[in-house]
Amino acid sequence: MSAVPGPTADRPFPAEDDHCELCEAARWTHWYSESAEGWVADCEVCQVPMVVWWHHGTEPSDDDRLAMLRQLAETADLRFGPGQWALDEVMNQVPDHFHAHARHPGWREQRFAVPASVYTGVGGERTTR
Repeated sequence: MSAVPGPTADRPFPAEDDHCELCEAARWTHWYSESAEGWVADCEVCQVPMVVWWHHGTEPSDDDRLAMLRQLAETADLRFGPGQWALDEVMNQVPDHFHAHARHPGWREQRFAVPASVYTGVGGERTTR
């Protein structure tokens, strides 16, 4: 088993599970924001904003959960428009690490039709490939 990475400039907490891709916090897609609780980036699979808790596990405190969902809502409102998206807290592909998606009505069709975003730093203009 490899060593669990420690904190870096890109990840304020050590990865708690070195086999968890959300703990890795790889910066492949556009990152909208990050906070003490988590980060918001485009999901690599479905290309909609998702918020991810910095810590491995499924039970953030109520305060952390609310702060992260607020962070996601602000992002989704800017990207899709207020009321043009729905919160999806089902953790399908990574069921043991808290994350949630902001889905617009046509996300299924658009995930293959729209170019994927690319990481260019935290915040700023969303850029596609």
